[in-house]
Amino acid sequence: MKLSRPVSWFLAAFGVWSLIIWTTFIKNLWKDSGGQAFLDGDHSRPTAFFWVHLALAVTSLVLGAAVGTVGVRGLRAASRSSAPTA
Repeated sequence: MKLSRPVSWFLAAFGVWSLIIWTTFIKNLWKDSGGQAFLDGDHSRPTAFFWVHLALAVTSLVLGAAVGTVGVRGLRAASRSSAPTA
């Protein structure tokens, strides 16, 4: 299967966006100023809220990386097929 350049760019951009968004989310979850993620201030007792949201974020990171990889591979394949042959 061959992806078009616009689709490949979209997938690659989505992968980068996903990595940025979800790493920021994990950082904010770890800081937790609202008191939902940890029962105490020193991060020794995470709540179910923390574990569920961490699982969602990690899953989204993995899927975003996979989608981005497909996009980058599509861009590489498109550049190889459009390169002039000697």
